[in-house]
Amino acid sequence: MVRYSLQSGWARLPGRICSRSCKTRLELYEITYPIGIPLTTPPGTCAVGVKGKDIVVLGCEKRSAMKLQDTRITPSKICLVDTHVSLAFAGLNADARILVDKARLEAQSHKLTVEDPVSIEYITKYVAGVQQKYTQSGGVRPFGISTLIVGFDPNDKTPRLYQTEPSGIYSAWKANAIGRSSKTVREFLERNHKADMDREETIKLTVKSLLEVVQTGAKNIEISVMAPGKPMEILPVEDIEKYVESINTEKQEEAATRRGGRTPGTGTAAILTRPADDGPSAS
Repeated sequence: MVRYSLQSGWARLPGRICSRSCKTRLELYEITYPIGIPLTTPPGTCAVGVKGKDIVVLGCEKRSAMKLQDTRITPSKICLVDTHVSLAFAGLNADARILVDKARLEAQSHKLTVEDPVSIEYITKYVAGVQQKYTQSGGVRPFGISTLIVGFDPNDKTPRLYQTEPSGIYSAWKANAIGRSSKTVREFLERNHKADMDREETIKLTVKSLLEVVQTGAKNIEISVMAPGKPMEILPVEDIEKYVESINTEKQEEAATRRGGRTPGTGTAAILTRPADDGPSAS
């Protein structure tokens, strides 16, 4: 969005007709959302995507529901685009609803036209194209979301993970995070991600990375799992709680091991109590 500094008269939105009598001094600072948020850092709760050997996992941070809120009809941050494609987002829920609807319509249209499901890269390019279009059209603003798009191509067991940004840029990843504290979570994933992780390791890494920013445990974490030829699976809270308990147990054991293997003062005490070498005995 372009910010104006008006010395006199008036001006209308970019791309529309301005009064000929108005004298404006245009000051272009940066391209931002109308709410003042840079295009590269949309707001919202954290979302994580992790690829394993033959699995891809999405994890999202959920906000705590209000006391009178009906959680059964509260929109999820993880959306199914097609039977083999799912999407997680960070940012404005209303914008995500529109973008997801467009992606679903394109996936259905593609299947009816060419009689084949969309590839993950194709639907990613489409979503990124829609986002980019809204950055250069007059009278509209960019979409206030970033997305993680995951799934499996038809007749292919290779997991796919892509990210799209509000500017329209898209890229492929092995693991990535978007939204709140995404830099911290991404650094954690860089240190701990391994190639060819199995199902349990992939889910566990996803939960563990979200615990870097989520302090309230399993009740504020949402996990979806996709495998080739299978529908998207949403893990129940009970299963997520088991992973959280296992991770907390491992952290406690690691802390105990560090304390046990590095007793304060041991090295100094050993030096002070070491018997002196016996010198030659006096005759």
